[in-house]
Amino acid sequence: LSQELIERYFPGTPNHLGGVTLDVLAEDVLVWHRQAFPEKGKVALVNVGFYKPRRGGEAHQFTPETAAALQAAVRVPDVLGEGFAEGYRRYKEFAHMLEEAGPFSLKDLLDFKSDRQPIPVEEVEPIESIVQRFSTAAMSHGALSKEAHETLAIAMNRLAALRPKGVGHHSVAMSNSGEGGEAEDRYGTERNSGIKQVASGRFGVTPAYLISAQELQIKMAQGSKPGEGGHLPGHKVTAEIARLRHATPGTPLISPPPHHDIYSIEDLAQLIFDLKQVNPEAAVSVKLVAQTGVGTIAAGVAKGHADVILISGCSGGTGASPWSSIKNAGLPWELGLAETQRVLIENGLRERVRVRV
Repeated sequence: LSQELIERYFPGTPNHLGGVTLDVLAEDVLVWHRQAFPEKGKVALVNVGFYKPRRGGEAHQFTPETAAALQAAVRVPDVLGEGFAEGYRRYKEFAHMLEEAGPFSLKDLLDFKSDRQPIPVEEVEPIESIVQRFSTAAMSHGALSKEAHETLAIAMNRLAALRPKGVGHHSVAMSNSGEGGEAEDRYGTERNSGIKQVASGRFGVTPAYLISAQELQIKMAQGSKPGEGGHLPGHKVTAEIARLRHATPGTPLISPPPHHDIYSIEDLAQLIFDLKQVNPEAAVSVKLVAQTGVGTIAAGVAKGHADVILISGCSGGTGASPWSSIKNAGLPWELGLAETQRVLIENGLRERVRVRV
């Protein structure tokens, strides 16, 4: 919304980017009205594709076409061997499709602006070391199949294995278990997730689960599922999933909205302390959502002795959640990251934590 509109109708409301005026909002209303009360012909209910791609509707990053392009890239025979060149060519086609369809996010609107000459590519950090700092998003076994969940873990552990001797394990690639527990026969193998999620109401948290982690992540919130935590419908709670989560098959599983033992930064600091007693070798991360004021929360998290702060954005997420939960929640991660960086620096806390998005 434009600053002019904010000042007139919503005074005091934080406004990050500026935007549309009253004229644009009025035209939006009239468009809907004309569809409901056409001058000629019958009423046509138009699906504009807010949740799924529709021809002529709102643009999406993930469409049947982009999904097919990605599948074609990863299904090239011997893609890690002789088929690599062909697989990489097809992956570039997939990436090009996304770039042409945008912009989708704030970063898509940014470009490099510099009066300096480019440095030689030999001086740039190589891909092999950059990918060692990647981590996958938190997706639980249950939202994902067993095969998909384990494949992500194997991929990240093989990237981590590339690290030179002497590099600490907190700076290497890791997959994230999500909040759904993990089978014990994966611990100590390359199928083990390096990051394990934990907080009140999380399922499948045992001492063995905590000890098997290189990083323990406290999930305070998630931008794409406001106030719900994880939600796994009953039909997805199979006997296997129920065993991992210490639940009953067929029962819907929803984590408590506010973690009922965390009312303050002091409560969060206590949980961070407790986790470090269980697994002194693991880093502790806290997952927050990008919104106005997240920098202040991040400062408190840093004072609570967390090692990593993760800023989650407003998109994605919903492997198992209702469609009604994925809109109008949180801000783009770019805004949350900028605010977190600024507040941590202003308070002399930036050196204490690693920040991730």
